[in-house]
Amino acid sequence: MGVNVRIPGPLRKVTNGEPQVNIDASNVQETIDLLESRFPGIKERLCDESGDLRYFVNVYLNGEDVRFLQGLQTATKAGDELSIVPAVAGG
Repeated sequence: MGVNVRIPGPLRKVTNGEPQVNIDASNVQETIDLLESRFPGIKERLCDESGDLRYFVNVYLNGEDVRFLQGLQTATKAGDELSIVPAVAGG
């Protein structure tokens, strides 16, 4: 049992429609890298050219925004839930 990654609707076309993926990773960065190896193209939707999270992508580990933890270096363990949440804008 690894980290349960919740995939938002807009990214499911990259994950072949899968709403959740289980990844064995030790931190958020490794989780994203392993997602990329399994689903090529997902990382460019989550991270910018410098490898940081895109400003309109929020990532939560067990309900906590990783930007307020250790960012991409935030440690993960089996049973954790990682939620990818694209920002919603409107007017």
